[in-house]
Order: sequence, then structure tokens, then C-alpha cells
Amino acid sequence: MADRNRPHFGHTKTGHAVHLHAIDHLPTHNAYARFNRRVAIAITTRVGSMTCAWIFCLLALLSLPAVLTLVFSLHFFPQWLVSAGLIALVAWIAQTFIQLVLLSVIMVGQNIQQTASDARSAKQFEDTEHIVDQLDLNTEGGLSVVLTAVIELNERMGRFEAGQRKE
Repeated sequence: MADRNRPHFGHTKTGHAVHLHAIDHLPTHNAYARFNRRVAIAITTRVGSMTCAWIFCLLALLSLPAVLTLVFSLHFFPQWLVSAGLIALVAWIAQTFIQLVLLSVIMVGQNIQQTASDARSAKQFEDTEHIVDQLDLNTEGGLSVVLTAVIELNERMGRFEAGQRKE
């Protein structure tokens, strides 16, 4: 197994490690930090999916019959669907758990993902700068070396062909 602390893509010029996975961008000095990192990334990844959006949509629609019964005095829904207990449960999940707990966990997960993305972007920019620098004909090394070698080879070929014609 590869060392998870060693950056997969090296370091940026400013010293930031560039890892393959976002989860590797948090300190791993103790088990508590590793656990928090894994939970934050796992929850952020799952909550940021359409599956979770559909689940939250169904949760919100679960309390709709009770609201319709209260507002429009409709009484054709089953009693368990309009019970106060179900309304209280849906309200607790939506207003207490999702808003208070999930919000902070998602923010931590997004911070980890942003750190990983920033490091990858910085490394990609540095690599692009290096490539452009190597393609510049005025820069020492890179393409200028290749161009000089091609010109030198053409001159040798010209001298060789000129020597062949004299014979």
C-alpha cells in the first residue's frame, strides 16, 4: 500500500502537497482527525448527490398531506399520514438534524475538497507554465535545443550532400 501522506503529484512551488484524493488533504496526526476527515468527505459526497435530493424531496412531501388537511380541510388522507407525530418527526429531521448537523459537516467536507482542488489547480498551472516555457524559442533549453539540433542536422546533411555531388 502506498504511503497516504506522500503527495501523489508532488508539491507546488509554494510547498502545498498535491494528493490524488481530496481526503488526503487534512492532517492525519491522530485517529480523531482521520475519522472526522473521512466522515466529512463521505457525507459531503453523498449529500451532494441526486439520490439524496430525491430522498429530501420525499421527506418534504411526506408532510404535505397534513398541511393540505389543515389548510383546505381535506379529510381523505389516511390518519397515520396526517398525525401530529409524523409531522413532528418530519419537522425535527428537516429543521433540526439536516439544518444544524448536516450543514456544518458539509462545510467541513467542502473545505477539504476545496483544498484538494486548489492544490491540483496550482500544480496544473505550474506544469502549464513549464510547458509554455519549454516551447518558447527564446528560453534556454526545451524547444530551442531541439530547433538548434534540427538546424545543425540540416547543415550536416547539406555538407554531406554537397560532398556526395563532388565525387
